[in-house]
Amino acid sequence: MSDSSTIIVLLTITVILLAVVIVALLVVLTFLINRINRIMKNVETVSDNIAHVTDWVNPVAIVSTIAGFFGGKKGK
Repeated sequence: MSDSSTIIVLLTITVILLAVVIVALLVVLTFLINRINRIMKNVETVSDNIAHVTDWVNPVAIVSTIAGFFGGKKGK
């Protein structure tokens, strides 16, 4: 009987350790997903800013703005 109780205790300890490892891995995975999500939001903000700057630095927009300052638009 002693051998079977020892096996049961060892199996119980193994199951508990595996459960702790699985929970720890889930916590780490959740942390990494949140971190990647935050980084992706920052990347999206940067790319939006670059897109707006690219639209603003467009040579046609610059020339039309300068022409508007000097009375280039007489249709009004």
